[in-house]
Amino acid sequence: MKKNNFYRTNLIAAKDLSVAMLMELFALAQHFKLNKYASTLHNKIIAQCFFEASTRTRLSFEAATLHLGGKIISLTDQDSSSLRKGETLYDTIKVIAAYADLIIMRHPQAGAAALAAQAATCPVINAGDGSNQHPTQALIDVFSIYECQQNINGLSIALVGDLKYGRTIHSLVQLLAMFDIRLYLVSPEILSLPDDICDSLKRQGLKFSFHQNLATVIPLVDIIYMTRIQKERCSGSEYQLAANQFILNAALLTNARSNLQILHPLPRINELNQDIDETRHAYYFTQAANAVPVRQALLTLLLNENLSCKPL
Repeated sequence: MKKNNFYRTNLIAAKDLSVAMLMELFALAQHFKLNKYASTLHNKIIAQCFFEASTRTRLSFEAATLHLGGKIISLTDQDSSSLRKGETLYDTIKVIAAYADLIIMRHPQAGAAALAAQAATCPVINAGDGSNQHPTQALIDVFSIYECQQNINGLSIALVGDLKYGRTIHSLVQLLAMFDIRLYLVSPEILSLPDDICDSLKRQGLKFSFHQNLATVIPLVDIIYMTRIQKERCSGSEYQLAANQFILNAALLTNARSNLQILHPLPRINELNQDIDETRHAYYFTQAANAVPVRQALLTLLLNENLSCKPL
């Protein structure tokens, strides 16, 4: 039995993780894919505080908790809490931490998860804070890349769509920067990856380039990670200029590598055509299903000090 590196820590940003931690978590996630039910959360209460809309994140965390024998208490929006009466988020989280063993929080404001971690006396998982970070989605994404390609080092990966406001992208590039990969950043110029993130990637020595033609990039990559244009975060002019600019369909995959796999954090709007669903390149529904075992592994590691699962 060994003490794990996650125990009673917070997961606020992808940079909180290391390669060793990823491999430890992925080994346990693979175990849970084969053995869905366990009792690692027996007598544990998980508080889900979702102050912003969610389908996959909320439900997969719930499924993960229930598969592991845990119990759930929840807030589904700000109007159902005392925040509506003027209570601060800090005070709300301070109180909820007294009721639960772990808090999962989604919030529309960037930095809200870090504030929650300051207030809480139990571990906090950031389930998305505005356009800032979504670290558990990044874990699912990298696990899925590892699973479908049997490696991460040496891959060429295209990130496509809204790279400015896409919090899944912001977390994903932080994890990918830990590996020897090549990035192709495909987006409208007005929605390109923020300068501070690009500067960080340069300091880490990651190879990347900017593109505005998806078709020319497809034959060069092993992974295409599509994202929707974040209408709820874009300005009106940004959305009008960017909408419908990058649409991937089966016809564009004629010259794709045989091992190409397409990922998408979902929901998709029209940027990913349904005619790709039945091709050998579609991996996004498997990626979505991977949310449960990956989040099972994360919850288990955060709330159990000693585990016998060996890293990959």
